[in-house]
Amino acid sequence: MKLLAALFGRRARLRWLHLIIGGALLMPYFLVGTVLVGMAGGGEPVFSSLPAQVTAFGLALPMAAVTGFFALVRPLSVAAARALCGIPPALLAEGPARTRQARVRTAGWYTLHLALGGIISGATLALPPFAVAVIALPFFAGLRETWLLDGPEALRGPWALALAPFAGLAMLVALALAAAVAGEVLARRAPVLLGPTPEDRLAAAERRAAELAVRNRLARELHDSVGHALSAVTLQAGAARRVLDRDPEFVREALTAIEETTRRTVGELDSVLGLLRQDGEPDEDGTAYGPGLDALGGLLAHCGVPVAYEREGGPESPGTVDPVVGREAYRIVQEGLSNALRHGGGDAASPVRLLIAVRERELEIVMENPLGERPAVARPGGGRGLRGIAERAVLLGGRAGAGPYDDVWRLTARLPLTVPGPETTGTAEGRR
Repeated sequence: MKLLAALFGRRARLRWLHLIIGGALLMPYFLVGTVLVGMAGGGEPVFSSLPAQVTAFGLALPMAAVTGFFALVRPLSVAAARALCGIPPALLAEGPARTRQARVRTAGWYTLHLALGGIISGATLALPPFAVAVIALPFFAGLRETWLLDGPEALRGPWALALAPFAGLAMLVALALAAAVAGEVLARRAPVLLGPTPEDRLAAAERRAAELAVRNRLARELHDSVGHALSAVTLQAGAARRVLDRDPEFVREALTAIEETTRRTVGELDSVLGLLRQDGEPDEDGTAYGPGLDALGGLLAHCGVPVAYEREGGPESPGTVDPVVGREAYRIVQEGLSNALRHGGGDAASPVRLLIAVRERELEIVMENPLGERPAVARPGGGRGLRGIAERAVLLGGRAGAGPYDDVWRLTARLPLTVPGPETTGTAEGRR
């Protein structure tokens, strides 16, 4: 049963079909070869001469090898090998062959495929009709007279006729065996000739790194935006609940702040989710991930904690700061306010102090809030915010740090005004 499955099973039939396709692809080259052989032979018929056909076959293979150097041959060959040869996708390369090594390998595969396919296709076309005729010899007298009229006398004996059906079946089995062996050869050579080269592996690693960078950025955006909003809304709702019966005006202000915070956060969330629907590709201006410094006023007005904001250097408009830097600065301030809300000890008498200074070559952010009962990194499952701040700064070519300083918690960040690189906008990951 295993032998029959190996010769006539589904995998064997698919590989046989793959070889037939190779033979079909060989035909244009073979026809050109027959023309060349006919011209060299003085116009003698090529298809009636086996040596001439073998010569035409030999001329066709180099022409096929040249075609194999085209970049798009590899993805087509890979698709056929995956579907018909049963090769695991992980063993084969993705995309066109760009490097010299990849093209040489692809040309070798293409030539091998067409060579074996041409042989098996020719045998598949010629041998089955002949084998069927041999099987039918004992049963049709007219067929014996036609085939064996000029043949050896021994082939017309009773024993030869009795063995003819078995000989015909043996021919068909031999053809199936040859197709199975040729298919196995191609299946074993496919990972070697169509597998990824070192350059392909490097390109795949770079693609995975880029995808991971986009995912990390989206995770940071969601953490900073949603985390800050939840902290601010929780604090404001709790304060409003405690004075609900005593100070209706404060409750009204708290509800207004909650409304503004949630409305702003929903807009930011829509932007991030829009990027997910667009496979993480940012807008051309590089601001699709969130707001910039121009939106800082709204953040500070409804952050849920009093802020003493001071700005130094540069015009009031944030136009001197790269939009990417402004966006990252906004997120850094937002995360600092979230930490102050969750863990600070600030009140109206000792508000959070925020300084944004536009220096000659860098943007400096300093945020201080009174220390609470525990530092900002002590919350269960937390710590991602401060790590995210450090990542944002490093990706821009800057630096950031946070920690206790005297009786306050100080967050500092220094970012370049412009991001080095050929582009002046886009994601920070694309500028590393």
